[in-house]
Amino acid sequence: MAEWKDGIAKITLPTPFAVGDVNVYLIKGERLTLVDCGIKTKESWVEFKKQLSDLHLTPNDIEQVILTHHHVDHVGMLDFLPNDIEVFGHWLNERWIKPTDAFFEEQENFFGAQFLNYGLPQEYFPSRSMLRQTLKYSCNRSLTGQLVEGMNPPGLSEWAVIETPGHAQSQIALFREKDGVLIGGDLILSHISPNPFFEPPAPGEKERPKSQLQHNHSMKKLLSYPIQFVYTGHGKEVFQLKELVEKRLIHQHERAMKVNNWLKEEQQTVFELCKRLFPSAYKRELILTLSETVGQLDYLASIGEIISKDHQPVLYQAR
Repeated sequence: MAEWKDGIAKITLPTPFAVGDVNVYLIKGERLTLVDCGIKTKESWVEFKKQLSDLHLTPNDIEQVILTHHHVDHVGMLDFLPNDIEVFGHWLNERWIKPTDAFFEEQENFFGAQFLNYGLPQEYFPSRSMLRQTLKYSCNRSLTGQLVEGMNPPGLSEWAVIETPGHAQSQIALFREKDGVLIGGDLILSHISPNPFFEPPAPGEKERPKSQLQHNHSMKKLLSYPIQFVYTGHGKEVFQLKELVEKRLIHQHERAMKVNNWLKEEQQTVFELCKRLFPSAYKRELILTLSETVGQLDYLASIGEIISKDHQPVLYQAR
C-alpha cells in the first residue's frame, strides 16, 4: 500500500520483463510531481490507479511528470495520463518517447553497422519492425521542457538534477540536499547491476557513447554528494551507497578481466565473447547481452589491456 514519507510516496508497478516490478514516485512539491510512470499495460494502469486511491488521489491530480530516463518501463504510461500534464526530462528522451520514422531508420542503420563489426550472422540483424516492436510498451508523447545538470525542476525547488548517463544516455537523478535523499532511476540498484545499454550516437555526434565507462563515472559522481539513501527504479532502497558503488565497480572489473584472460588465449569477435559470457541468454536478450559485452571491451581498452584489429568483423586481442 502506497503511503507518504517525507513528502514522497513510492508506487510499485508490474512489468512483463525479467527485471520485475518498477518503482515510480510521487513528490509533494509546489506541484504534485510523478517521477517516472511505469510501462504501458492495462495491468500497470490498474495497479497505478489503485495505489493512487490509497493516497486519496487520481491521475487527474498529478500536475507534472519527470522522467529519470527513456526506457519503456519508466515512460510507457505517459500515454494513459491526461494530455495537459507537463513532462520534463533530459533532452535525449525525446527521440525515444516520440519516435519518428527517421529515428527507426537511424537505429536500423546503426545496429546493422555495429552487428557487422561484432561478427553477428545475418539472421540476427534487426529490422525496422523488430525495433518498433521493442518500443510497443513505450509512449508517443513529447517533452514539455528539458532538465540539465544542477537545475531545480519546475515545481520542485528543493530538488536538483544530476546527470547520470550510462544505463541510458537520457538518465538523470534528483537530489534533495536537506535530507540527502536521491531518486536515482536505474543508476544504482540494491540487488542487481544495471546494464549499460549501447545506443546510437546523440544527434550531431558521430561516435557511439561508451556506456559502461559513463555508468562507472556516474556511480562515482554520486559519492561527491552527501547522499543518505537512494530511492531506486527497481527493488529496495539503497542505504550503504559508497559500499555498494565500490562493490559494483570491483565486480565489473573482475568480469572484464575474465574476458581479458580469454583474449590472451585467442583473438575473438564481440559475438564470440557474447556467446561465451551469456551462453543461455544471448539469443533471448541480444541487445542487452551485446551491450554488456561491448561495455567490458570498452573498459579493457580504456585501461590499456586490449587492442582491436581493423578487420571485418573487428577482432579483439590482449596486449
